[in-house]
Amino acid sequence: SPLNPLFQAMESEISAAFDSGEPEDILSRAFKLTVTREDICTLQPLGWLNDRIMNFYMGLLVERSKKEGYPAVYAFNTFFYSKLSSTSHKGVKKWTKGVDIFEHDVILVPIHLRIHWTLLVVDLREKTIKYFDSLGQKGDHICKTVLKYLEEESREKRNIELTASEWTLHSMGTEEIPQQNNGNDCGVFVCKFADFISRDKPIIFTPEHMPYFRRKMVWEIIHQQLL
Repeated sequence: SPLNPLFQAMESEISAAFDSGEPEDILSRAFKLTVTREDICTLQPLGWLNDRIMNFYMGLLVERSKKEGYPAVYAFNTFFYSKLSSTSHKGVKKWTKGVDIFEHDVILVPIHLRIHWTLLVVDLREKTIKYFDSLGQKGDHICKTVLKYLEEESREKRNIELTASEWTLHSMGTEEIPQQNNGNDCGVFVCKFADFISRDKPIIFTPEHMPYFRRKMVWEIIHQQLL
């Protein structure tokens, strides 16, 4: 209930994050990232989430996945896909130095398409690559690019050939996942798609949840803890 004292304390903390202090104040620091008040303010209603917020939130999802009962999650940062698509595997092979991505269950690839955020999800358990776009655009070529990356990564890091024909690639349709109803919420959609997927939960939220999700994310990033 909104009258709950804990809820009120959280609300006043969220409002303070937006309203008091200087844009360059550091409000959170983890995952080799610093988040300033200016970054946090992109979570205000109709704000456009920036790379720092996206990457920090992915870091929180990866942290949570280390707990008992969650699928093991690996998340690439938001610069990975644009680098991969412009340079192929050789341009990004150092990004996974010391990491075997194939030891995970789920790989999250947040993608920045100039002025729009989307999400690609590799499920290594199911051998699926799915593309999530809250504006309903298809990303079949993106799925193919990432499958090719996985083939080369597997060959180079593990000396194992992936069989491409065993993999299912799919762009999620507008009837399968919720769609944004404005031009601003794509980043929040990507974060919440990733949140639900990284808990193996069905994606049941709606655009109406966005204002609440934005405020909740402020608290989670400041406290470095998912509610």
